Amino acid sequence: MVKIIDFKSRENEQGKKFFALIVRGGVEPLKSKETGKLYFTSKTASVPSTFDEETCKELIGTSFEGSVKRVSCKPYEFTIEDTQEIIELDYRFEYVNEALELIEERAISSEEVY
Repeated sequence: MVKIIDFKSRENEQGKKFFALIVRGGVEPLKSKETGKLYFTSKTASVPSTFDEETCKELIGTSFEGSVKRVSCKPYEFTIEDTQEIIELDYRFEYVNEALELIEERAISSEEVY
């Protein structure tokens, strides 16, 4: 399950404004590489939408099926807000809905039917 926790205004390559919903996945335990101790965390992802600002506000708190997964991507620079340290990352977090992926994977085109 994921929950919509916020939204952000973004701009596409053509300069057109849109809103992205910020979703948070479930709580998961991880073990620290530095201390070896267990801690809990959750991942967040930004998902583009076609909604206006008012609709995005109304959607905060909505939960639905899916999860937030780590996916590889082209390296990019990221600034840690607290320390202003700039680091390079080669992954991002993305919303995934396994049920939709399975449906798309098993779907056949109309051309295959005839």
